[in-house]
Amino acid sequence: RLPELSIAKYWNEISDAAPNTDFIIYNIPQLAGVALTPALYSYMLENPRVIGVKNSSMPVQDLQIFKALGGDECVVFNGPDEQLAAGLAMGADGGIGGTYAAMPELYLAMEDLMATGQTGAARQIQYEANKIIALLCSGEGHMYAVIKEVLRRMSGLELGSVREPLAACTPNDDALIDRCVAAIREAVSLYEIAKPAVAEPLL
Repeated sequence: RLPELSIAKYWNEISDAAPNTDFIIYNIPQLAGVALTPALYSYMLENPRVIGVKNSSMPVQDLQIFKALGGDECVVFNGPDEQLAAGLAMGADGGIGGTYAAMPELYLAMEDLMATGQTGAARQIQYEANKIIALLCSGEGHMYAVIKEVLRRMSGLELGSVREPLAACTPNDDALIDRCVAAIREAVSLYEIAKPAVAEPLL
């Protein structure tokens, strides 16, 4: 663990090296080993290039805290795909997620429903997305390898596999990938029966 001032110094040096580029802090304490605290964020907001946070900590209250500290001038993105609806309810401006490419219709639907106050319907779609996320994470191949194969089978996109040390899919993942494709198609069709696909993109 590094002292907060050391982290701030490092981030500011990165920002100084790209003076014409906005800076978004990525808060993912479960992987980084250190959390973005309100004090550290407040200090970083003194840098005019800092425009917000992608928050992947699990407590959704963190979104509220960072939104309050940054005000309307800053953006806060929900990180955990499994709680986009909750993140939007707490004031997130949008989301950045690893599984969005595999099932964008579901995340766009959640955003649209939350924006129009239909939280119960958004919650049901979140539950469907979470079931699919669990499937995407259950292969021998890494989740991103599974997603790339899902996109190939659903859309004909040839994206290759993942970089090392992430594990590529194996023949044992074929049945799982078929299940993922079927689950995504079923969930999307269930939503589209009730409402046309959302046209506006999710950040």
